Parts: sequence; C-alpha cells; structure tokens
Amino acid sequence: MAFPAKKLIDDPNNVVTEFIDGLVETYPALQYLDGFPQVKVVLRADVAYATYDKVAVISGGGSGHEPSHA
Repeated sequence: MAFPAKKLIDDPNNVVTEFIDGLVETYPALQYLDGFPQVKVVLRADVAYATYDKVAVISGGGSGHEPSHA
C-alpha cells in the first residue's frame, strides 16, 4: 500500500536546489553549468557551448511581486 506524500517541499532552505535537481533529472536535454555548483544555472545539454550566442533569462515572481520583474 502506497502512502500519500505529506509534503511537497522537504526543506524550505533547499527548495530551489531540489526543484532544479528534479528538473535536470526529468529532462535529460538539460544540465547544470559545470564548475559552478553554487550558481543555479541550467543549460541545454544538446547544444555545443560554441553556439551559445544568446541568453534567455528566467526570473522568479508571480507571487504578488510581478511589477518588480517586469
């Protein structure tokens, strides 16, 4: 018998890192930026570094703070 999960977030201090870990594990086409474990950067694994000539920035928000991210 399976028990339902009681928590969506295990540790509020690690929620971003846990989310990114799950994202990278779920989608093999994504990877962490090598050499910078303290920086939370995810790259496409199927594109060579030489072809990265543009940057997409994704910022948090949407919890009543949207004007600060506009």
